[in-house]
Amino acid sequence: MNSSLYPCLWFDHQAEEAADFYCSLFRNSKVLEKTQMVSRFELNGTKFMGLNGGSKYQVNSAVSYFVHCGSEVEIHRIYDALSKGGSVLMPLKTYDWSPKYAWVIDRYGVNWQLDVEDINSSQKIVPCLLFTNGKRDLVKNALAHYTGIFKNSRILMEAPYPPEIGLPEGTLLFAQIKLDGFILNAMSSTMEHDFDFTPGNSLVVECETQEEIDYYWTQLGKDGKFDRCGWLTDRFGVSWQIVPKILGKLMTDPSKSQKVMASLLTMQKIEIETLLNS
Repeated sequence: MNSSLYPCLWFDHQAEEAADFYCSLFRNSKVLEKTQMVSRFELNGTKFMGLNGGSKYQVNSAVSYFVHCGSEVEIHRIYDALSKGGSVLMPLKTYDWSPKYAWVIDRYGVNWQLDVEDINSSQKIVPCLLFTNGKRDLVKNALAHYTGIFKNSRILMEAPYPPEIGLPEGTLLFAQIKLDGFILNAMSSTMEHDFDFTPGNSLVVECETQEEIDYYWTQLGKDGKFDRCGWLTDRFGVSWQIVPKILGKLMTDPSKSQKVMASLLTMQKIEIETLLNS
């Protein structure tokens, strides 16, 4: 199956502003599309969507974005820009897992984990799911679930907690997978946190055919919750958007966009033929 997977950030009418800021900061970046509702952009080759969703949801620390900076000059430059007007959860310094690392929340509330080291991939920005509280022990199950759904997928690495922590054997602190060519990180925390996964951060699956939409909708939504306009929440609470690749083109067509939007709002699972006939 031919899928395209990328993250979506929920903004309170700041998507265009945020897209411009990120594209000015990250190298090899560009805005791909701007509409009243969404801005699509690439940051160092990784595709993102910014959604003007209003104030109903916010991004939070349940999903962050690893940036593999590749040099000290680059990590300092990005750290300074992202932390300006934002906040620092972990200051830029040496840690056990990295010679230079930081975790910052930018002015829009988006979480970034910065690492001075490079990654052996063209994907330099990697989303990370943080499993906390009652979900702490579910990392391994979640990654097995996702790699079982997406074709051409595999687990790249797993890092369990050391035995002295006292958790069940095999409980994962950190892991990395590749879903149909897209790298995704997952980690857990032994601390109590006041956040969980929400639609503020979601993962978009762009599909070529109705068959693909039906497949991902059914597989990812099983034991979760189906919502409107192609949105669903999976069994772990992670939000996904299952959309046709042609949707962006339809939404930017002045002769069709209003009818397409009206039709979209009546749907849960998206039906491509219905959109085309709108």
